[in-house]
Amino acid sequence: MQRARSQWWHSGNSLAKLREGAIATTGATPKRLVAGVVFGTLLNPLNTSMIALAVVPIERDYGSGMAAATWLISAFYLAATVAMPVMGRLADRFGPRRVFVSGLLLVCVTSALAPLAPNIWWLVAARVVLAIGTSVAFPATMAIFRSALPAGPPQSAMAMVASANSASAAFGPVLGGILVQLWGWQATWLVNVPVTIVGVVLAMVLLPRPAQARGSDTARPPARTILAELDLPGIGVFVLAMGCTVGFLLSTANDPGWLLIPVAVVGAAVLVLRELRVANPFLDLRMLGANRGLLMVFAQNSTINVVFYLGFLGLPQWLQGAREEGAGVSGMLVLPLAGISVLALPLVTRLLRRFDERFVLTAGGLLLLCGSAGLLLVDSSTPLWTLVLLTALLGLPNAFNNLGLQSMMYRAAPTEHIGIASGLFQTFRFIGSIAASVIIGLVFTHGISDAGLTTIAGIMVAMSAAVVLANLRPRR
Repeated sequence: MQRARSQWWHSGNSLAKLREGAIATTGATPKRLVAGVVFGTLLNPLNTSMIALAVVPIERDYGSGMAAATWLISAFYLAATVAMPVMGRLADRFGPRRVFVSGLLLVCVTSALAPLAPNIWWLVAARVVLAIGTSVAFPATMAIFRSALPAGPPQSAMAMVASANSASAAFGPVLGGILVQLWGWQATWLVNVPVTIVGVVLAMVLLPRPAQARGSDTARPPARTILAELDLPGIGVFVLAMGCTVGFLLSTANDPGWLLIPVAVVGAAVLVLRELRVANPFLDLRMLGANRGLLMVFAQNSTINVVFYLGFLGLPQWLQGAREEGAGVSGMLVLPLAGISVLALPLVTRLLRRFDERFVLTAGGLLLLCGSAGLLLVDSSTPLWTLVLLTALLGLPNAFNNLGLQSMMYRAAPTEHIGIASGLFQTFRFIGSIAASVIIGLVFTHGISDAGLTTIAGIMVAMSAAVVLANLRPRR
């Protein structure tokens, strides 16, 4: 099957290549492609990690309360769950290079204007737009790799991108803490401006141009066709169902919004009925139902990210709220949580080549379980050096889980829908992130304490154990 796909990809069907946004491969090498996309791909992890150190200062600045401030995280993730597959579909349709650059420009403008927000809800809206812009990079990058490097999963290129992203996520809390302490939370937005400018320049210079025939009348499809392919009604119902669910969960600690439950249930039912009937669904349930391997990848991606973001977002808030540590110190303490995986990526790449994804994911799950169990023993009296070692242990599994799941997704995804599948891969990642941010908001609603951290650690242990059991289960 893989050989047949490769032969199809190299065939002379220029019209098919045009429709899928194929790119010219002249001069395309893994290092050149990685250099062209790396500044775009690091924007998403950078902005998801910097916000961990900015939530408390923003809440104090606006006086909004933690429940409202939590929407800075949840709204970003909710928007990204929608934007990832949409951007993947646009990358498949119009070419990944064009969509990639457009996303960077959107991030640049939004980040320059966001510090002027008059209240926290305008800032939440800016986070939604930021999520849309940063959601372009991953599906567009996977589409670029598939077009220019068709001979199987380009694990070395994916490892280089993963290294840059992990370094960005690791440095994000440190950078965010420094920026907040020196110039205020507004600086965590403005730092995106120079990054996006450099990213646009590199993408325009290094990424191959679309391999389009001159004078082709299919290069620009009608606007009605584009809107039909985006499935805007499906997106609207998805946002309604997810938004009501998140809103209800965040309201349960004070004044539960019970009316949100039936709206969420009805929205979910309408979403399923619609997505099974339309030709170009936003959430392709038929593809997932027919591809159990891909569905298992997505489910495991969500679960792993619940555990990761419970630690990544919860620990900085606990350090600032319960231990009264400064933003800079809190950022330094969680640096190993994302940074240690950068050092492990070369080892994981070799393990993938020698063994398989299941072996790598089992090892990652066991490491995640050990780190989560260690967090059960932490309280305000725990020495700082112990916390550093523990965050390193929690961060080490990221290299195993992220690269293992990306490689498995790359193999399982249909060739002609790699952009859409890559977008859905990130959608399920953000569903896990949303769940983690909601859990943290609920646990810390009445105050950030050691007991709350222990509760979060218990949830992490249970979900890590589920990941290990899923990978050890015999498969047909």
